[in-house]
Amino acid sequence: MGKPGSLQRRVTVAYFMLAITACVLFAIIAAVAVEGIEVLLVDQRLKNVADWASPRHIAGLPVEMPAGLIFYHGDTIPPSLRGLKPGVQDKTVDGIDLAMLAGRDEAGEFVVIDRDSDYEKIEAVVYSIVATGVAALLILSILLGRYIGRRFVMPISRLAGAVMERDAKAPLPFLSNSDEIGVLARAFRARTAELQRFLERERFFTGDVSHELRTPLTVIIGAAEILVERTAGRQELNAPAARILRAASGATDFVSVLLLLARAPQLIDAPETRLRPLIEEAVDAGRLLLGAKPVAIELFCESDVFVLARPELLATAIGNLIRNACQYTEKGAVTIRVDGRSVTVEDTGPGVPADVQAKLSGDPLASSMGSSAGSGIGLALVKRICEHLGASLRVCDRAGGGAVFTIEFPSNLTKS
Repeated sequence: MGKPGSLQRRVTVAYFMLAITACVLFAIIAAVAVEGIEVLLVDQRLKNVADWASPRHIAGLPVEMPAGLIFYHGDTIPPSLRGLKPGVQDKTVDGIDLAMLAGRDEAGEFVVIDRDSDYEKIEAVVYSIVATGVAALLILSILLGRYIGRRFVMPISRLAGAVMERDAKAPLPFLSNSDEIGVLARAFRARTAELQRFLERERFFTGDVSHELRTPLTVIIGAAEILVERTAGRQELNAPAARILRAASGATDFVSVLLLLARAPQLIDAPETRLRPLIEEAVDAGRLLLGAKPVAIELFCESDVFVLARPELLATAIGNLIRNACQYTEKGAVTIRVDGRSVTVEDTGPGVPADVQAKLSGDPLASSMGSSAGSGIGLALVKRICEHLGASLRVCDRAGGGAVFTIEFPSNLTKS
């Protein structure tokens, strides 16, 4: 019948409910018709016989009944049939179902019996036929509903499959149709083309800006390295120069990540990258952020895990979560766990606001998220990197306070 909640199942159920409604109405009409026919064929026949026989009996004329009909009057009425309520009624005598009419005339009580009426059998046959027809109609409604449901859903499923394939070169089906499916296909094509143009513009813009930033950043790094070297003995000058060098190096890494994200995932090489060294490097950087705060940072990684992805992307995503946890945790612990295909960063900080969690779940990202990460990249970029790699980012509150971030890589990208 189709999956629960599917459109095909709904069409089938609609046909079935329509058939049930029709069957109920048909059964009511059939019952009324059968009872009406009984009144005409049996009840009226008994009344006609009584109207004919009673005056003849009173007049002393012979009352000869047709075969199957019996007329009792006065003392001739069998004891088992005496005292009946006036009117037509059914009664079983000696295991035989009889249709009879009890009444009273000027000479006393009388009873007319129809012994050979086959209407009860006919009535049973009619009801059996009606029941069989109802069952057949219900079965037919299910089969017809499934057939029409498949015919109705097939174009939609085919169109949805073509959209999910994301093959820009292959045209969508049903574009030339003049029905609603054609309208839907053309709307999909227009919307997909619009999104494609938007993504291309964003990709080109990100790539162009990143390329433009690399040149001045290279100059800044070169100048900062010279300043660090020449001010080695002067702490008041060497510390700012070293800060400039670190900031410029971080900005260069950020630009490299943007350039990678500006390219389609299938166009980027995906070497086998070992996670543990990247995480250990991020943990060391996190300890510097902790300073003198009473926060312990722990790493649990029982086995080596390799991910088929560029190390710059992995280092940025995981490192950003660790730096974010270290920066906003004032006391307690920051725990990093590597388990199979997932990397979890857990902290005892203030937690993640509900609106930010909602944005990470798919709603538009809040403007405040850009400052949520210590590296300045923000959780928005972590989510984008995960989407670029085909991984998933989950965030939830930690029991007792804090936040838990989990990056889970797909099985086709991981190797233990």
